Amino acid sequence: MNVIDLIEQSAIKLDEAKVGYGHGTTNAFDEAAWLVLWQLGQPIDDLDSASQNPVSADQAAAVHSLIAQRISTRKPAAYLTRQAWLQGVPFYVDERAIVPRSFIAELLAEGTIDAWLSDQTRRVLDLCTGNGSLAVLAALAYPDVTVHGADISPDALAVARINVDQHQMADRISLLQSDGLAGTQGPYDLILCNPPYVNAQSMAALPAEYLAEPELALASGEDGMDFTRALFAALRAEPDRHLSPEAVLVLEIGNERENFERAFPDLPVFWLPTSSGDDQVLLITRDALLA
Repeated sequence: MNVIDLIEQSAIKLDEAKVGYGHGTTNAFDEAAWLVLWQLGQPIDDLDSASQNPVSADQAAAVHSLIAQRISTRKPAAYLTRQAWLQGVPFYVDERAIVPRSFIAELLAEGTIDAWLSDQTRRVLDLCTGNGSLAVLAALAYPDVTVHGADISPDALAVARINVDQHQMADRISLLQSDGLAGTQGPYDLILCNPPYVNAQSMAALPAEYLAEPELALASGEDGMDFTRALFAALRAEPDRHLSPEAVLVLEIGNERENFERAFPDLPVFWLPTSSGDDQVLLITRDALLA
């Protein structure tokens, strides 16, 4: 048996078990490739090089055990491997924090929001930082900025600390426990926010893999907009505390565009292109938010 045979066998098992995807992969083959290559100690981004490598009986047994664990626990693969990747950058993750998968990572890597920034952009807030991945990616994308990663969850911040330290960013990234903006230390030139935004109906229908994540990082009221309402209210109540004169907010809302537009019908925003379409992430300028 070789690696590709083992991946194909594992994919069949995952498919038959009807596990849920969406935490780094979208189908059984990719999920199986991730788990098999990780268990075998092979680079997970280079299947072509490893596909024909022989697999011993002990290695196959270890993979079968991992696949069985994935099926029985319904935990996302990232929780089993303790690793997630965004834009080719590895991050530690465990059950204390949501599995990172934000499309804001794409925007940082591709420079999509750079046109709204300037050489005066110096202070960045990653609100709802979770495991700290966006804070790290922002620091990598903009070498001249300092970043605050804020989250209400002490557990999530403990995971974020691991990533900040592993990426040797402690001198540029500060972690803050904060309920929304309450504990942050603005004003900021750029706020990145991948908040809870799942509506109640969608929460009730989520696959088990999503229910393995902290509910606090997912659910946001009947229409998914409770956190966003509170965020906008806080920004408008004390704009000078939170926003520099040319500040912009980049906000991810997933599949909730309809609910967002119903909640904020008169708010002018820019929808930013991602690999999942043009309705997942939006940008709001300070002037638009306060108008």
